[in-house]
Amino acid sequence: MTVATTYDERIALIKQIADRRKKMEKIKLGSKKARKVMLEARKNRKDPVDYLNVKEGENPNHWTDGSKYAKEYYGETLFETTRYDNEWD
Repeated sequence: MTVATTYDERIALIKQIADRRKKMEKIKLGSKKARKVMLEARKNRKDPVDYLNVKEGENPNHWTDGSKYAKEYYGETLFETTRYDNEWD
């Protein structure tokens, strides 16, 4: 902390403080504008479920065709493990 002992030092210190306050006002004004824009964007944001065209309670990552999935990812292993399944009856 600087202690001003003369008139000139006090005036210089007051000018420094005034400059800092001006800078802080600019920063605060920018922050207010940014916050206002962010809140407006949040208000206008679409619901992610609507964006994905997904119905309520539906999982968009669910694979709906199980046999196609098994054939694509497990191919020969699936065939070898299930080819004799009907012979037990």
